[in-house]
Amino acid sequence: MDLGISGKWALVCAASKGLGKGCAAALVREGVNVVITARGDATLQATAAELRALNPAVQVLAVAGDITTPEGRAAALAACPQVDILINNAGGPPPGDFRTWDRAAWIAALDANMLTPIELIKATVDTMAERGFGRVINITSAAVKAPIDILGLSNGARSGLTGFVAGVARQSQLASHNVTINALLPGPFDTDRLRGTMAGAAQKSGQTVEALLDARRKLNPTQRFGTADEFGAACAFLCSAHAGYITGQNILMDGGAYPGTF
Repeated sequence: MDLGISGKWALVCAASKGLGKGCAAALVREGVNVVITARGDATLQATAAELRALNPAVQVLAVAGDITTPEGRAAALAACPQVDILINNAGGPPPGDFRTWDRAAWIAALDANMLTPIELIKATVDTMAERGFGRVINITSAAVKAPIDILGLSNGARSGLTGFVAGVARQSQLASHNVTINALLPGPFDTDRLRGTMAGAAQKSGQTVEALLDARRKLNPTQRFGTADEFGAACAFLCSAHAGYITGQNILMDGGAYPGTF
């Protein structure tokens, strides 16, 4: 299927690895020019080289910086000739007990996982509407739909973003001009984030990381973790010309782990 987005420009945040990288790769394969961001320059430049090799016909620009800061956002936006597609993504806050989190911890979580996506949406959607095309994908978490007790910072910040988008995505001045805003809610994917979480659990339990990963896999109906490539493919479809009638939705990608009907 031709997704109809060849030649568009995308800003993909936190794209040096993991799910952000998967999204960037899928878009590049579809002929989309991309600006990718991440804090670590060496890994980001290596990823940019990989993406260029996937499709030499597109432009891949790498902007190192912290997207959760005004300076980082300004640099990323300045590098992108126009933002037709925005992929909001940032690392999740650490797990823990809410009793230990102070105001600074909450503000950091809100800045990264709620306020930064809102600032980038605010900076881009009106010009998308003027051109008659725009796609915004917020990478949030399955914990938005099924909260996890130790991920309270993430639950709160990402749910705040979800509530904000529920209203903005339905504004007629955006939706009627072919600008859509949706979220992808990943469950367990084989990423550094998952392995880092398992490493922490392994230290506490005395089990090996691989043993914990294997047990986690077996809890999922698919008996496996998701891959960054399949996540990217779903993201690319939501960014496509064929997805203009999908907006304000939270699409769960968790291998069927969530047990509810709705």
